[in-house]
Amino acid sequence: MMVARGVAAATAIIHHADGFELRFLEVGSAGVVERRDALAMCWATRFEDVPPVRQFPSYRGQRSFSGEYFAARMERHVGYESWLERDQLMMLDFSPRVRSFAAQPFWLSWQSGGKTRRHAPDFFVRMVDGRGVVVDVRADDRIKDEDAAAFAVTAAACESVGWGYRRVGTVDPVLSANVRWLAGYRHRRCLNDAHRDMLVEVFSHPSPLVAGVERVGDRLAMLPSLFHLMWTGVLVADLVSAPLTGESVVRVAGGGR
Repeated sequence: MMVARGVAAATAIIHHADGFELRFLEVGSAGVVERRDALAMCWATRFEDVPPVRQFPSYRGQRSFSGEYFAARMERHVGYESWLERDQLMMLDFSPRVRSFAAQPFWLSWQSGGKTRRHAPDFFVRMVDGRGVVVDVRADDRIKDEDAAAFAVTAAACESVGWGYRRVGTVDPVLSANVRWLAGYRHRRCLNDAHRDMLVEVFSHPSPLVAGVERVGDRLAMLPSLFHLMWTGVLVADLVSAPLTGESVVRVAGGGR
């Protein structure tokens, strides 16, 4: 099978980063320029900041939905080619372990069977600890043999230079719905600084969401600040087990972001 051939190829070159080439874009004083180099020579590039090597087209009748997600973490838009990618961008933006990320960061090329193969991963992620992680987004039931082969080689390329690699699929529906709600309050403008300390004080003792908010003041006035503090990790609740409601227990986290 093609998957097996892809894994075999990955195993054969896993220790040879110079067997991979990257093509990517850089922004300099002369504008946007294209650069080609061996992965072994350019792996330290800040790929979390590069422009995408592919466009995100939108046209009548297309089967997927492309667009741009505003990442509050970097205060810039990041492109996506499907709702699944959009959801994964949202989760990256929400994660306290992530510092920044970019979409379609480079073309990865390698030789296989006498031919040049290439693959453009969906995202490059820079973690808070400085590690680089390459991410491909594809639902489990949508992975063809050639995709699996490309993912295997990409994972080998990442390992050869100390990057992590992840292939992710559908986000848990409950978690996705809860984070999507909080994402509506991810902008800094949603936080009223005058409310911050009062909300933190009230939820220093775990309390149902609405009951705690109403101890501080008017519910409608306080909720945007509350949800922003939950987005930034200052306040936390169980977002996995059930949809967020007025009865969800909210508490102060060990640390925000």
